[in-house]
Amino acid sequence: MTTHNSQYSAETTHPDKQESSPAPTAAGTTASNVSTTGNATTPDASIALNADATPVADVPPRLFGSFVEHLGRCVYGGIYEPSHPTADENGFRQDVLDLVKELGVTCVRYPGGNFVSNYNWEDGIGPRENRPMRRDLAWHCTETNEMGIDDFYRWSQKAGTEIMLAVNMGTRGLKAALDELEYVNGAPGTAWADQRVANGIEEPMDIKMWCIGNEMDGPWQVGHMSPEEYASAVDKVAHAMKLAESGLELVACGSSGAYMPTFGTWEKTVLTKAYENLDFVSCHAYYFDRGHKTRTAASMQDFLASSEDMTKFIATVSDAADQAREANNGTKDIALSFDEWGVWYSDKWNEQEDQWKAEAAQGLHHEPWPKSPHLLEDIYTAADAVVEGSLMITLLKHCDRVRSASRAQLVNVIAPIMAEEHGPAWRQTTFYPFAEAALHARGQAYAPAISSPTIHTEAYGDVPAIDAVVTWDEQARTGLLLAVNRDANTPHTLTIDLSGLPGLPGLGTLALGKAQLLHEDDPYRTNTAEAPEAVTPQPLDIAMNATGTCTATLPAISWISVEFHG
Repeated sequence: MTTHNSQYSAETTHPDKQESSPAPTAAGTTASNVSTTGNATTPDASIALNADATPVADVPPRLFGSFVEHLGRCVYGGIYEPSHPTADENGFRQDVLDLVKELGVTCVRYPGGNFVSNYNWEDGIGPRENRPMRRDLAWHCTETNEMGIDDFYRWSQKAGTEIMLAVNMGTRGLKAALDELEYVNGAPGTAWADQRVANGIEEPMDIKMWCIGNEMDGPWQVGHMSPEEYASAVDKVAHAMKLAESGLELVACGSSGAYMPTFGTWEKTVLTKAYENLDFVSCHAYYFDRGHKTRTAASMQDFLASSEDMTKFIATVSDAADQAREANNGTKDIALSFDEWGVWYSDKWNEQEDQWKAEAAQGLHHEPWPKSPHLLEDIYTAADAVVEGSLMITLLKHCDRVRSASRAQLVNVIAPIMAEEHGPAWRQTTFYPFAEAALHARGQAYAPAISSPTIHTEAYGDVPAIDAVVTWDEQARTGLLLAVNRDANTPHTLTIDLSGLPGLPGLGTLALGKAQLLHEDDPYRTNTAEAPEAVTPQPLDIAMNATGTCTATLPAISWISVEFHG
């Protein structure tokens, strides 16, 4: 596909300098010009599930994953802060753990990210006082190794999350991956497994899902490779890991983003070579309002339609994976692991990186690199939350191919949870759409029939204002409707018809559960430590009859969720 209008920005420095920008927008429009509310009373859109509706797929639990990288204060000052008043005997912040559970996270990718490509996993095991300090080349920081795989396993046990473990393919490779696999999953009686037992973890960790490297096509990545080089390397590592444990689920690096010149062809090359031993290919995409500094109206409208890009991304990678299957005369589909997604204002990081590079270029430097500095600590707006709700809808509507996803990241670093050192933790605006889906999207996902007015975007042309997804657990007789109004200016009133859900008796017996709306007249409003509940979902004015029909008005730039049951 062509990506000249792409809104992607990957986990890299200067994504904007590597991709073409969207068409110019009219500058200078303020928030009051961007979002207006009103009382649209005549329905102009509809969402319906027909009786013959076919589910997309079962909702995979891993779709509600997250990402913890040794970056900034995600680990130190985020999940781990021994001096915090709520810290437990392991140094884990209980207030953060409570919010992680409330968020509904199922699986966490660890320990990177760019960080992993210069990481020795052995540095993070054994007594903390014996662990070495290292330079992290990805984020120009000092890594203390106070947290490592043993500690993160203990944290995940308390959080109730699965671990998706990433291995270093930058400075290391096959031998280190096999040693780490033996350490975490091996039965006692071999050298590395016995070392784990000696370090206090007797049982195997049973880590099933492994990322073989991270963004290996990115020139910012330590040890970056050509597609042919990585294809050969991942083929050998995946083959050897499955000789050790055939039940592993292995994730190959996809291209770092849709703006990369090899996007699509990278995936086809890698998956064709290593098809037999791979189960997933990774997808990374970040989005942000590119006119946020000037509050440009057209840019906001493009941003609200970011899921158009995600949809094309999924189609492109799925097509490359299918071509690889056909080239191998295979029968299995390579699934997508969208293991980095979310809103990231990467232009702010780019400015910091430019400044650091300019200073570093002025001769040699011997000052220590900082420990866990404040990096990538975006404070999210109400509009950001609506976009993330829209992206989650897209993931659910494509869960036949997207079988795992990791919202990046979990705490402090471009995260739904913020935590101050020695202070409080609180929910960002983006916390709420993720939590609602993670806690209540069960059973089968359905892409309903949608009739909607269109909105014009500079990046994507004319697109529907309304998007939605429905999930339905027929056995438990519980369901969830998620919908979004991507129109920056106009409210829309929907008629909703869920009477076609399978398993309903002829007359229908649906009842309304919790219904909520996330919207602010000022789309740039945020939550802060001083005002942690400035933006929260509010009750949605809606009434459902027994046949599952109702009407709801969505203000401009809004997200809704409707829980229902039989």
